[in-house]
Amino acid sequence: MPPSSTIVQVELQLDGLAMVRLLGPGDRLLALIEKQHSSVDVLVRSNRVLLTGQGEQVRAARELVEELVQMIRDGRELGPIEVTSSQRILDAKSGSPAELLSQAIITARGKSIRPKTLGQKEYVDAVDVNTIVFGIGPAGTGKTYLAMAKAVQALQRKEVERIILSRPAIEAGERLGFLPGSLTDKIDPYLRPLYDALGEMMDPDLVPKLLAAGTIEVAPLAYMRGRTLNNSFIVLDEAQNTTSEQMKMFLTRLGFGSKMVITGDITQVDLPMGASGLQLVTRVLAEIDDIHFSRLTSADVVRHSLVGDIVDAYTKYEAQQQLEKFEKDRRRREPSSPDPAGAAGRQQ
Repeated sequence: MPPSSTIVQVELQLDGLAMVRLLGPGDRLLALIEKQHSSVDVLVRSNRVLLTGQGEQVRAARELVEELVQMIRDGRELGPIEVTSSQRILDAKSGSPAELLSQAIITARGKSIRPKTLGQKEYVDAVDVNTIVFGIGPAGTGKTYLAMAKAVQALQRKEVERIILSRPAIEAGERLGFLPGSLTDKIDPYLRPLYDALGEMMDPDLVPKLLAAGTIEVAPLAYMRGRTLNNSFIVLDEAQNTTSEQMKMFLTRLGFGSKMVITGDITQVDLPMGASGLQLVTRVLAEIDDIHFSRLTSADVVRHSLVGDIVDAYTKYEAQQQLEKFEKDRRRREPSSPDPAGAAGRQQ
């Protein structure tokens, strides 16, 4: 019998606190570990974890548990995303999850903000080494949140003098005019998610002062025209709702000592004609140095696990719809084939 088929048992001993955090509320994390390695029996006895199964499977399960325990010892809070992300990193042989996902971007209000998946880690690293970074991916992948965390970090380190956060106000036409209040009141709902994220990353009492001083500016995209933005960290959110002209205008605002991060989901375009500047820019600027495109996927979703499944289901459905439309258009363009029987009858 080959060694890989031999049944083995491995015992891991943990202290009480580490065991509680490894199991998770209602043993939910333990159930998730078992799901990642369904061929391995996982048994918990007091402060011991027993892994039983074939040698290679047990070794893989042990590696996952040891990485999670190391995260706990490093002071990390474990959740389902840490378990699944760690397993994906181990499967990809990309290194140690505890090391790759250990570095916090900022710590605010007792909470550390750090990448939670390999895709997020690569995205954050790209911001460090490139002047312009595009974060493209579905909802829940942390595109905007991580970009804003990097902006706050850059301000705290005095790498930039100010943060500029912007979004397109796609309702800036007829319907926006019916909203009550001044122009500021009308556009505030579009910018509110950015204010909320700032409040999570900084002292809430400090944010209004920085806004009043102009150190942090939150403004709709239309306010960027005609400006040159020097020594700034600039984040454009919901960029899928920019036209190609708006995207060109925004990118050419870049000044000396500045960084730009542009985020968006090209599957959620709300423009009336559906012509997104974000879709076009991926082709126009793909070969330019110091511009990086980070593409996040459903594997990087850090919301409820169902969100990733929903994203995948819609992606599959939309791909099928596009294929059916392509086939329908192709059949419409093809000339009708002559009827052989009819042709023969005419010859006679």
